[in-house]
Amino acid sequence: MAAYVIVDIEVTNPEAYEDYRSQVPPLVTKYGGKYLSRGGEMEMLEGDWAPKRLVVLEFPSFERAKEFYNSEEYGPVKAIRLNSTISKMVLVDGV
Repeated sequence: MAAYVIVDIEVTNPEAYEDYRSQVPPLVTKYGGKYLSRGGEMEMLEGDWAPKRLVVLEFPSFERAKEFYNSEEYGPVKAIRLNSTISKMVLVDGV
């Protein structure tokens, strides 16, 4: 069953974040993931949630998404994101 990583990102260091953006796609692909949305146009429909930049990734399974997130390869790249953004991230099973 597919699983989804949903990330609300506020970029605080654009130069470093560009470095992250250039390094992460091959890792996402390596773990079977794909981008469904990567900071596209948004429109608030309900509530008061106001994400700055929304990214949605699909992985083949919950376990595969966790393997990506916890992988040795992603560790140093994740550090770039953590130091150049304020991020909120969730992993959710699909139906």
